[in-house]
Amino acid sequence: MNRRAFVTALGLTPFARAVRATPDLAGGVPRGRAEHCIFIWLGGGMGQIDTFDPKALGDNQATKKKPGALYPSIETSVPGVRVSEHLPRTARLMEHITAVRSVNHKVIDEHAFATNLVHTGRMVSGNAVYPSIGSIVAHRRGAADPAVPAYMLIGYPNVSRGPGFLGIKDGYVYLVDTETGPAGFTRPEHLAADQEARRRGLLEALGRGDGSNAAVADYAEAQREAFRLAGPEFMRHFDLTREPAEIRRSYGGEFGQRCLLARRLVQGGVRFVEVSHNLNFINGAGWDVHNDGIRNQHGLIRELDHAFAGLTEDLARHRLLEKTLVVIATEFGRPPEFDARGGRGHQGTAFTMVLAGGGLRHRGAHGVTDGLSKKVEADPVSVPDFHATILAALQVDLSSDLLDGARPVPVTDGGKPVAALFS
Repeated sequence: MNRRAFVTALGLTPFARAVRATPDLAGGVPRGRAEHCIFIWLGGGMGQIDTFDPKALGDNQATKKKPGALYPSIETSVPGVRVSEHLPRTARLMEHITAVRSVNHKVIDEHAFATNLVHTGRMVSGNAVYPSIGSIVAHRRGAADPAVPAYMLIGYPNVSRGPGFLGIKDGYVYLVDTETGPAGFTRPEHLAADQEARRRGLLEALGRGDGSNAAVADYAEAQREAFRLAGPEFMRHFDLTREPAEIRRSYGGEFGQRCLLARRLVQGGVRFVEVSHNLNFINGAGWDVHNDGIRNQHGLIRELDHAFAGLTEDLARHRLLEKTLVVIATEFGRPPEFDARGGRGHQGTAFTMVLAGGGLRHRGAHGVTDGLSKKVEADPVSVPDFHATILAALQVDLSSDLLDGARPVPVTDGGKPVAALFS
């Protein structure tokens, strides 16, 4: 990790049925048993109708375009639940997965606002900077092992992922390259040990102020944390060459390697890991499939299938699946209609986010949309509800407020966990 940035911010046999989370109904709020979360972020807007909520086939090439799915659907391990043909490995694991098909919000045409909403559970409001779900988990649960950070981001830093009013202590350590790990946690070769010691002394002097300058105090705290983590004990988690070649292949390419690294970090005690899938070179547009960007959308879906299934299988192999909640999140979905060149616009009225593992009682799918996956017909799930479900699964007490200075702030914006996943 760059310290300045720190401051600014297999052939697996069928899985045995594990003991599921039972609802703790004290106060009517279910509570799960998960210890970790891997939060996979599909920036741009995953089209639910072409992935986890398939409908009748449309046609984006005809003169008069027909709304509908681009790809045929296939059966899964859960009777009655179907997914896109480009998710074959995931289809075989759906008994350990729930596609929440009825997520909805009112943000349509603004990626940044929708991204912030899905990460923080709240719309931008006034001067308040709300914490991301990763920072809330870090704040409430801390790291499972003090030798590692509580919250890590594999991708580019962004304020939507940050700690907001909770402060830098609940921020993330990030990296963008799985080959090298976070920058700044090993001493540069040109820097002698005595030079590093002198620099530490200067920084410690900086941090011994009277505490009146909050920014300086935050900086000093960030430096202490960075120095605490520096060294081989933390950095060893980023050495993917320690993994058998067969396991690395089971995850696929760079995105898959990010997911493999997330498993290693969880195994090492990191509580919350976000993995960004922002590899636009596959179709030039990532998941934002307007116009010609949709031509190679199937490549993105296949890559997601490979990495997600590889991660699910590997977590099960390491006996981590039941205590690790895997989330696939995106800022909004895609409408059934096609634009002028056959791509899709944005849709917030109904879209899909996905949960796997984490000790939940999975059902393949939750929520029902209409015949074109355009409107929610049953079991709507708001973004705050989705947040509440994640937090409840991770044993975060939803009844205990956060504090913005002296001002109490509810953990979610009125969200309620999806009770069916806990019962």
